[in-house]
Amino acid sequence: MLRHFILILFLISTIANAQLVNIEGKRLQTDSIRFALNADFAFNHTNNDGTKVNQIDGALTTQFKSKDLRKIYLFLGTYKLIDSDAKNLQNSWFLHGRFNYKMNQVWRLESFVQGQYNQLLVVEQRNLVGAGLRAKWMDEENFTGYLGNSYIYEVEHSNKANTREYNHRNSTYLTLSYVPESEKFSVANTFYYQPLYHDFGDYRILEQFRLDIPLSNWFKVFVIYDYYFDSKTPLKTREYTSELEIGVGISL
Repeated sequence: MLRHFILILFLISTIANAQLVNIEGKRLQTDSIRFALNADFAFNHTNNDGTKVNQIDGALTTQFKSKDLRKIYLFLGTYKLIDSDAKNLQNSWFLHGRFNYKMNQVWRLESFVQGQYNQLLVVEQRNLVGAGLRAKWMDEENFTGYLGNSYIYEVEHSNKANTREYNHRNSTYLTLSYVPESEKFSVANTFYYQPLYHDFGDYRILEQFRLDIPLSNWFKVFVIYDYYFDSKTPLKTREYTSELEIGVGISL
């Protein structure tokens, strides 16, 4: 356990990103366990004929439940840096805090705050607060599904367009996960749809597929595919990103 603790301290010191992050994929479904922590970290260094590129990826998720298991506090942070000899190719961070209250076996209340930055996007920084309802629409032996809807108030900063916008936005998500009886792997898929209330033609979409393969009770490998689409940026253009990520992580 000592080496696990030292590794956790190192991971925490490196955390702080991504662009739009799938919160559903970060929730820790731990049933009666009151405290849980997941951490992912990756470092890559390449030297291409004298041109050096360094990449750091880190993610930390921690969750705490009250004694009656009805109140859940979730915090996550991610950080990504791709740095070359010439300049930063990408620099992004993401912080999210969420409170969830379980009213019964189906319905939950939730509220959240979030901040994020990504230098590659037209909207480099976005800060928001929100609240809404969450429902468990599927609870089978191997399948779990959730549906949620929330109100979001957000502030978007764009240096490229020299704008700052204050928006009221709706957020709807649908998630489905599968864990076989052998528990040798788990898969989850989540879809987000976030239009403006006054203009449904201005919307964002996030689709994520995740595969986790545990190699021990605390160590795992994972594969994540993300697709993000913004129908209308401050420059009046469309914008999308797609990302395939393969990494390792720990769970406590």
